[in-house]
Amino acid sequence: GDLKYALEFELKEFDLIDRYCQEKRIPWSASAWDGLSAHFVNGFRVPCHKIASACLTHADLLRRVRSNDKPVILSTGGSSMEQIEKAVAVLGREDLIILHCVASYPCRNEEINLAMIDTLKRKFRGVPIGYSGHERGILPSLVAAAKEACMVERHITLNRQMPGTDHPASLEPANMKLL
Repeated sequence: GDLKYALEFELKEFDLIDRYCQEKRIPWSASAWDGLSAHFVNGFRVPCHKIASACLTHADLLRRVRSNDKPVILSTGGSSMEQIEKAVAVLGREDLIILHCVASYPCRNEEINLAMIDTLKRKFRGVPIGYSGHERGILPSLVAAAKEACMVERHITLNRQMPGTDHPASLEPANMKLL
């Protein structure tokens, strides 16, 4: 918990991100893990809300995020199909994207199971299905795109050796460019 807290941004960092993205005309958002954070992120006029896999079962957060009348991206790592169904029931299918992902960081290729993209497409017909990758390389992300994932989410870092759980599962700029 201390490590995660030490890595969290304050208002000034979010202001910098917001200004930079406005200058570059890059839409941005952030995953809120509680209602207050969702309200905070929404204050930046983000185009959508992202629900982290760990928050998929947090029905109150799902309702609060949905009340902002913006598209929602729902990550599913570590969730059962029943939990995903319940989250979709709370969120509704309109303006929703479901992302297949694996909750381990970094994820080994044999854990990825990209066939789940097809399973989610069959289960939630009409809801766009994408992929959130936490693997070290780019091949699974390319395969997900070839499987017609509606979007591919990858984390970016300046250096995969930096402290924190996300960096080893992120792409450095050269690999992001290659992807």
